[in-house]
Amino acid sequence: MKSLYPGILFYIILMTFLTAFHAAADIYKYVDSEGVLHFTNVPTSSLYRYSLYSGKRPEISLPSYSNSRYDHLIAEASKKHGLSFSLLKALIKVESDFNPNAVSHAGALGLMQIMPKNIKALSINDPFSPWESIMGGAYYFKQLLNRFDGDLPLAIAAYNAGPTRVARFKSIPPIKETEDYVRKVMKYFYAYKK
Repeated sequence: MKSLYPGILFYIILMTFLTAFHAAADIYKYVDSEGVLHFTNVPTSSLYRYSLYSGKRPEISLPSYSNSRYDHLIAEASKKHGLSFSLLKALIKVESDFNPNAVSHAGALGLMQIMPKNIKALSINDPFSPWESIMGGAYYFKQLLNRFDGDLPLAIAAYNAGPTRVARFKSIPPIKETEDYVRKVMKYFYAYKK
């Protein structure tokens, strides 16, 4: 009987691992325009995306990344454009880390990293003005959210990679920077909602 014990133990561990892996492989999710996650094992809409879901939200301690300096402006933009405060704050965190004078390697400017070619269309006179950047960025993000029928990850991807690329792929483009960007924004979005 003792000689069977290691074999049985190995079998139990193997089956536990395979069962857990199989269960994670069949989960689909989508995030609606309110930021609510929807999960299913049988997608009933094209909004659902395949996901390996662990069931855990990312753990972040707020003091290490929080900044309330622009909360009053974020709240104003949130109300004006009908967007989640937590979402706008997450975008700003990932885009500029709350630096109103940020300039990216691609030339994006300010808190919400507006590209120079979009400044005029968004009625921005000074892209380094926190109020103008947040209002212009929120307005632009609302347009993206409407264009992609409230699909939050697609709108976030479009903010990073451009709406044309997202429309071409009909999903988050397979660009590592964009995939990482969407993950980061969603991570902070959920953390700020707590």
